[in-house]
Amino acid sequence: MSGSGLPPAGVLGRPVDLDLSRAWLVDPASGRQGPGEIVVRAGVVEAVTWLDGAAADGIDDQGIVVTPGFLDLHAHLREPGDAAAETIASGLAAAAHGGFTSVCAMANTEPPIDTAAAVLAAAVAAAASGSPVRLLVHGAVTAGRGGERLAALGEMADAGVAGFSDDGAPVAAATLLRSALAYAGALGIPVVEHPEDPSSTAGAEASEGLIATVLGLRAWPGSAEETAVARDLAILRDVVRDVPSARLHLTHLSTAPALDLVRRAKAEGLPVTCDVTPHHVALSDEWVAGARRFAWQALDGEGRRRDPWRDAALDAAPFDTATRVNPPLRSPEDAAACLAALVDGTVDAVATDHAPHGEVDKAVEFGLAANGISGIETALGLLLAAVDAGRLSLLRAIEALTVGPARIVAGGPARPGLLEGQPADLVVFDRAERWAVGPDSLLSRGRNTPLLGRELAGRVLLTVAGGRLAYEAAG
Repeated sequence: MSGSGLPPAGVLGRPVDLDLSRAWLVDPASGRQGPGEIVVRAGVVEAVTWLDGAAADGIDDQGIVVTPGFLDLHAHLREPGDAAAETIASGLAAAAHGGFTSVCAMANTEPPIDTAAAVLAAAVAAAASGSPVRLLVHGAVTAGRGGERLAALGEMADAGVAGFSDDGAPVAAATLLRSALAYAGALGIPVVEHPEDPSSTAGAEASEGLIATVLGLRAWPGSAEETAVARDLAILRDVVRDVPSARLHLTHLSTAPALDLVRRAKAEGLPVTCDVTPHHVALSDEWVAGARRFAWQALDGEGRRRDPWRDAALDAAPFDTATRVNPPLRSPEDAAACLAALVDGTVDAVATDHAPHGEVDKAVEFGLAANGISGIETALGLLLAAVDAGRLSLLRAIEALTVGPARIVAGGPARPGLLEGQPADLVVFDRAERWAVGPDSLLSRGRNTPLLGRELAGRVLLTVAGGRLAYEAAG
């Protein structure tokens, strides 16, 4: 990276000095992007200069890009309980490689994060990792994630949780969800709900439709998500009459009907937010059959699904367990709806649902494989693929990774932006440089991604979290 303006190689965690000129700056907090320069001294942003006129000649968004560091609302770091798949240390390293400077860890560990002591133990593990990436924690809604009684929400709030979630499963009892929304609302903390009707998905393997039918996989109906979202919104509607501060966040939405319910609820004024994952935006269920084209490439000019068999689009083996995820990869039409909802603001944030697994959980028959994609390192690349295809603006993509999620969680950064006088929290990536996704290029212990062997745009060169070096590309 000689001559790039990036700092010389150094120890992770050290305060950063940076002189970066002739870059493309993206500041979603102000809605501004364009040619600029940024100077960081001892980890603090000393100057942000926007260039125009002759000074801006030759600078565009196809080269070096500087943005605020990303915040992931939804990541499974597996500690405690499954260190072979991921630890907090390896997860934070992977996050920094992906450009994330803040990560929300989900509570479905073994044992679950359902007490203040467990929240504090996660914080201790993060500090011991040496990574400056900020760990935020979602505490479980119910004790042991058992769905029978509320966990100690007040104590976990005092310990600093970012949200409450039983993710991996919904809060099945309506009475418990109602109580959780009211109690968490009084504490100023959102409930992050996994919308699924388990009675409709028991034994399901792939999204219902053409692919599941041809491959002989048990169908996972989209109505299971729509039904759950409708129920959750109805409960929220009741709760806010008595607790106006109640907030519901619906995570990893994946179907057009569910997104339309949220769109209408927002128009109604309900305090609901939602996210989509990069894989539900960019991939579709035809990847289970072996296709490796992006979801928008699987639609014709009129938005209708193209047959991957007739198109000879199946260039990989079917039943790759890295494509098994909850919710499942949906139809190209649903993926298009996720992208459209991201563009129009119905979707507030992009969250990775990073779900690393060891080989023992994935090297099995498709229907027996654990659900999940290891995605925190490839999130930026998938969104940039949508940008390069003209389906999403760069500014909106970065907004959904920064200010969008920051507005949702408790304890998140107040204003993710390129702010003078503040500790630097930023990522530098090169849109012109592609990188190969492979076992040797990933820092997560989880290698369960269908993107192995693929090149993605937007190589992350530098991640700075709280003014300290979190990741630096080699070479």
